[in-house]
Amino acid sequence: MADIKLQDATPMTALELTTRIKAGEVSVEEVVKKQLEIIKSEDEKYNCYITVWEEAAIARAKEVQNLLDEGKLADSPLAGVPIAIKDNICTKGELTTCGSKMLSNFKPPYNAEVIERLEAAGAVIIGKVNMDEFAMGSTTETSYYGPTKNPRGVEYVPGGSSGGAAAAVAAREAVVALGSDTGGSIRQPSSFCGVTGIKPTYGTVSRYGLVAYASSLDQIGPIANNVADCASVLEVIAGHDAKDSTSVPTDSYQYTKALVDDVKGKKIGIPRGYIGKGLDKEVKASILAAAKVLEEKGAIVEEFDLDIVDLAIPAYYVLASAEASSNLSRYDGVKYGYRTENFEGLGDLYKKTRSEGFGQEVKRRMMIGAFVLSSGYYDAYYNKALRVKALIKEGFDKAFEKYDVILGPTAPTTALKIGENLSDPLKMYLGDIYTVSVNLAGLPAISLPCGEDSNGMPIGLQLIGKPFGESDIIQVAYSYEQARDK
Repeated sequence: MADIKLQDATPMTALELTTRIKAGEVSVEEVVKKQLEIIKSEDEKYNCYITVWEEAAIARAKEVQNLLDEGKLADSPLAGVPIAIKDNICTKGELTTCGSKMLSNFKPPYNAEVIERLEAAGAVIIGKVNMDEFAMGSTTETSYYGPTKNPRGVEYVPGGSSGGAAAAVAAREAVVALGSDTGGSIRQPSSFCGVTGIKPTYGTVSRYGLVAYASSLDQIGPIANNVADCASVLEVIAGHDAKDSTSVPTDSYQYTKALVDDVKGKKIGIPRGYIGKGLDKEVKASILAAAKVLEEKGAIVEEFDLDIVDLAIPAYYVLASAEASSNLSRYDGVKYGYRTENFEGLGDLYKKTRSEGFGQEVKRRMMIGAFVLSSGYYDAYYNKALRVKALIKEGFDKAFEKYDVILGPTAPTTALKIGENLSDPLKMYLGDIYTVSVNLAGLPAISLPCGEDSNGMPIGLQLIGKPFGESDIIQVAYSYEQARDK
């Protein structure tokens, strides 16, 4: 097992690992035990995990090995691969906390659909990873379980809200991970930690079993060390699910067929607003250099105007907060989750439970949401935000009449230092400026590393596709990755 490079600078990918497992060069149990050793030795530094399933993971490894020995799972790209799960995705009988005191004792009686699909593919869930409380945050500092630190520099945040998932992959504490993305929560931490993450088209991956933040925006997606692993995981978890009313069947989920090193004739647009004021100079240089690489490989790269996305941040935070206010009303101390110990009457139970159970950022967004949905303000804020959302989608639709893929930065800066944003929520919200419009329009997008700043912190390149255009962004990302790694 010494040559299984789960913690080297160039780690073994999920596809390489499962190939060696199927060839009999290493057992699933050996791989899982090695992964658990790495978590034990490293996680004290980074705080990626909320729970580690040591006994369950080893038992599952033996089960998967038996299936492989019987000739089953031969076609699965994830057989025996250790995978970490963001802690807002339900796992039967295992803690699902959403990084919150409110759900610190919650064990769901069912699995999310994505968990069922991963297990059917022979993946081994290694544990649940840290996140901003109820996915509300961009730094993984709002977690009840303490902040996660960036493996590329422990004084920096890993991004959020899927910071634990991205950091676990970057720290080699997981080969791949699942995160969720409401306004950039897969892509931004992937950018900050120097890994790759895909936010699928809304409706591509089942939301059944994903604890809701903003139901019209949330999507589950993979985080990994390269494009091929992300495509393979997405291929496993994508697909229509009758249990999710927003799940949309499409013609094909064969994303690994898009792993082709060819961008000749591909039309790539760069919104001028994405590379203008507010973008860090080093980030801009790396993004334009990546565009140049694609152009040299035969892509047609042009700048164009997409001004409507300037309104994305206010529209997003009005809509997401409104939906959060509604979704989180279920946590009242009566049905499940945390309940205050001392109360007098039902009203006092509600008040104390929610005051004690929720953190500051969650309370802030719930209050904003309640305000914009209140009588007298509904039309002025919520309805107006819905109209802006429709205009943003129209703007992207028009752009995709001309371009196959839209290129830009994932975030305006590299990772910030821990504590830098907590005192200024508005600054944190503005960090999502390049990602939230993708969720408002329901589009697919991928973030992958394209350089480093002068402090050695990663820079992320974002590629946005038309609805159900995952194959386009995967092909362009893979082509860039091949050129980058030469």
